[in-house]
This record gives sequence, structure tokens and C-alpha cells, in this order.
Amino acid sequence: MAVPKRKVSKARRDKRRSQVWKLSAPAFSRCTNCGELKLPHQVSGSCGYYKGKEVIAHSEA
Repeated sequence: MAVPKRKVSKARRDKRRSQVWKLSAPAFSRCTNCGELKLPHQVSGSCGYYKGKEVIAHSEA
């Protein structure tokens, strides 16, 4: 029967059990107003629209 020679430390055990290395890249969606990529459920940084409504007024320079 296989028996461990040494105790597995808490840090080593917890590193093995952690989900950190399984993270995925964030999803992006297209803005319906300007077509730029943005995070879902966030105001578009380029035009200031969210769900077809202007939330942040942008002044064009």
C-alpha cells in the first residue's frame, strides 16, 4: 500500500486545490450603437451608450 513519506503542507495542498489556474479570458460584446468591443453589461467607453440609451454624455472634440 502506498503511504506518503512526508506530510503535504497546507500551502502545497491549497495550491493544488485552488481554481486560480483555471481562469478564462473575459468575454467581450459589441456595442449596439458604435460597434466597438466592450465588456458585457457595461457602458461603452467610446460612445457612452448602454442598451441603446445615452448614459454618459461625450463631447466630440
